[in-house]
Amino acid sequence: MKEPAQGGGFWSALRRGGVPSAIASVMGAPTAQQMAFIRSLTREQRRSEVLRTPLERLETVVFDLETTGFSAQHGDEILSFGAIRVVGDTIMEKEQFYTLVNPRTMIPEHITELTGITREMTDEAPPLMNGLHDFMSFVGGRVLVAHASAHDKAFLNAALWKTSKVQLTHRVLDTMMLAKWLEPQQHQTYSLDELLTYQSIPIEGRHHALEDAKMTAKLWVAYVQEMLNRNVTNLADVYAHLSHA
Repeated sequence: MKEPAQGGGFWSALRRGGVPSAIASVMGAPTAQQMAFIRSLTREQRRSEVLRTPLERLETVVFDLETTGFSAQHGDEILSFGAIRVVGDTIMEKEQFYTLVNPRTMIPEHITELTGITREMTDEAPPLMNGLHDFMSFVGGRVLVAHASAHDKAFLNAALWKTSKVQLTHRVLDTMMLAKWLEPQQHQTYSLDELLTYQSIPIEGRHHALEDAKMTAKLWVAYVQEMLNRNVTNLADVYAHLSHA
């Protein structure tokens, strides 16, 4: 579609920031308030004192993303965010987050078949900035946990840079890496399904961001309990063991 002329009117005002934030939000443009919040949240997230927090009290957010593909660097986009809060080895069942976002791009048929997310569903969803802002608000300053986290981190970083010109600074723990340390040579692929089955965690609603986050949270809790049994008492201990795994 041809881009509108830049001489005047609404689109010119939008580019200059001269449109009320509510209207800009509807159009998918990041607001100054949202950008400022995300930028402030990414500052000082790697404070050393969190390393000494006992695992029994460590606050984490276990999360998952559904995306249009596997490469954030080649045009794939986030479709949905799902997350749940965990304190130590207790899942806070009522503290959950989920939202679809509008990727403003085509959703491949095989992704719709996998996730159940259709173009019609995302057409009614909020823009990326709104979903990202709400997700980061839910996360706050907590440590993030994900399975095979490189994928999710790449998409979060791409979204943060696209919307706010910042990078993810939160600590991220990966349940796949924890499994390789805690359960060496016990698995073939260390996929989420394989690890859930090994831990006797029911597999329900796979490839839905919130359901995957909830199952990963159960896996994380199992690993927290195992680490405590091994006298791994805080995040610094976890990192020390992972560095030698």
